[in-house]
Amino acid sequence: MENPVVVGGRPLTATEERARVLVVDTDRTTVETLRAADAGYELRTARTVDDALAAVESEPVDCIVSEHALPEGTGIELLRAVRDRWPDLPFVLLTDSGDEGLASDAVGAGVTDYLPKTRTAALPDRLAAALADHAQRRAILGRMTDAFFAVDADWEFTYLNEQGRAVIADAVGEDRSASEFVGRSIWEVLPSAVDTQFYDAYHRAMDEQEPTFFEAHYAPLDTWFEVRAYPSPTGLSVYFQDVTERKERETALVERDRVLREVYRITSDKDRGFEEKIDALLGLGRDVLGTDCAALSKVDGNEYVFEIIHDPSGEVSQGDVVPLGATNCERAVVDERTLVLSDVGAEAPELTDRAGFTEMGISCYLGTPVWVDGDVDGTFCFYDTEPRSDAFSEWEVTLVDLLGSWVSYEQERERRAAQLTRERNRLEDFASLVSHDLRNPLTVALGRLDIVREQYEGDPDHVDTLEAALERMEDLIEDLLVLSRTGEQTVTPEPHVLQDVVGEAWEATGTAAATVRVHDGTASVHGDPVSFQQLFENLLRNAVEHGGDSVTVDVGLLPADEGFYVADDGPGIPEAEREQVFESGYTTSEDGTGFGLRIVAEILDAHGWDVVVTESESGGARFEVIGPSVDR
Repeated sequence: MENPVVVGGRPLTATEERARVLVVDTDRTTVETLRAADAGYELRTARTVDDALAAVESEPVDCIVSEHALPEGTGIELLRAVRDRWPDLPFVLLTDSGDEGLASDAVGAGVTDYLPKTRTAALPDRLAAALADHAQRRAILGRMTDAFFAVDADWEFTYLNEQGRAVIADAVGEDRSASEFVGRSIWEVLPSAVDTQFYDAYHRAMDEQEPTFFEAHYAPLDTWFEVRAYPSPTGLSVYFQDVTERKERETALVERDRVLREVYRITSDKDRGFEEKIDALLGLGRDVLGTDCAALSKVDGNEYVFEIIHDPSGEVSQGDVVPLGATNCERAVVDERTLVLSDVGAEAPELTDRAGFTEMGISCYLGTPVWVDGDVDGTFCFYDTEPRSDAFSEWEVTLVDLLGSWVSYEQERERRAAQLTRERNRLEDFASLVSHDLRNPLTVALGRLDIVREQYEGDPDHVDTLEAALERMEDLIEDLLVLSRTGEQTVTPEPHVLQDVVGEAWEATGTAAATVRVHDGTASVHGDPVSFQQLFENLLRNAVEHGGDSVTVDVGLLPADEGFYVADDGPGIPEAEREQVFESGYTTSEDGTGFGLRIVAEILDAHGWDVVVTESESGGARFEVIGPSVDR
């Protein structure tokens, strides 16, 4: 059997039960008509307006049928009084005449149906229709997923659907039926709602007779409600639903955005060193996760080193070392994945015999491995001496993974930066050795060679070979010095007229028999003033070394001003070897050092340019440098 819905503040019986009809009449005509129809109604009677109102107050009524002409009042007056208290109670008005003015007044007062007494034979059907329509509307309200209640102009409940009843009962703290709320003031039932947003919005809607929509938090239930309230002259209909989960999601998203912004602010702060950033991230993580302790550790063999530690108890300090096997972190290190334990004792009892649990009392843990160069270097973890009442959320785990990834990246970067510094220092030492310890003796040797030539009585070819070897050593030393210093230069591109820069480079490298032709010579190419001419010198020298003294070299701009090219008519570079030409030591010339094109590659990298090696129109080598800015 369906649960009763509410009519006029009283439970309405289910459709298969007998409807309770109050007949307000001065004679028995209407009652007899309904009994004769054998409609199965439970009939009660009253003669006056006051008697009728008292009858509705005393016992449940499903519908009122009333004459207009009554002792001490009218049916319209009764209708208005009923509507003030029970806005949707079905009301059928019977009149002795078909007065259109009276009909208009009845409709304006909210009559359910209007019928002249001359047509009382139709009353059973009209009454059945009114009850059925009302039951259907109430059933719809009862099936709504939204909670719903209605109050009259005096703020007294007239109806609550099951969802609405459950919410109000929860707020009251007692499981009461809807009928126990009907007829009582909402502000008496819920005094905690007075002087809240609910109170203000409902009164404003009634005063202005305008619907209102709002979201508000009801503190006694710790619940957010989305509310739609529709006023009428006789009361207020309120639809509301619990949107606490949505509001919590929205609040969580706002909090996540704040945390991520704070992570970015910390990690991008150029004024903080690495350890300062780690310290700030550990503090942020503690606040978000609600843990007392946090640490960045390093694993050194079987030892666990606390590199940076947050421990309010002071039991653990930076630099402390404990056996790795005594820690929960050992599981994260061995499994090479994030370890999540809201309650160590309940979720990982096999870890409870470790010193981390027995001595330090670590009862919840969230830590992720820190990777450096493909190996687990340590952990980035958060822990507490109390188990968590709820599990670590997916967001919290993701945050720790994110922070751990950043720490891994920064440690790798710091380690590589230190390695580069060491290599740069070794390179500087090498350059110093080459520049002074090798070049000076070589200069002395070349100076003494003339004396040897004058005094030597043997084959002069031996002296020539010695001179060539010493000169080659000098070229190697010069190229090595240039190569060692190329990566240290700061590139500041400036415009250079192509004709001029090529001309100066050719003077330093060309031979009388070789030819260089500059196309688009008046154009300017942007390059670093220190290394740009060196770039052309090495490309032109490469052409002469491999193409011979009579080689012809063409220099010009690429289509669409994408860069420039240097091409020769020498033997060219086999396609299979074009990827190797920029490697140190690569050369096919007896006079080449193998460093010239390597220096070219370093200069191009410093500028951020690309190079393509291909074949020239004459079958020689063609180098296309892509990326420099060009001004016509």
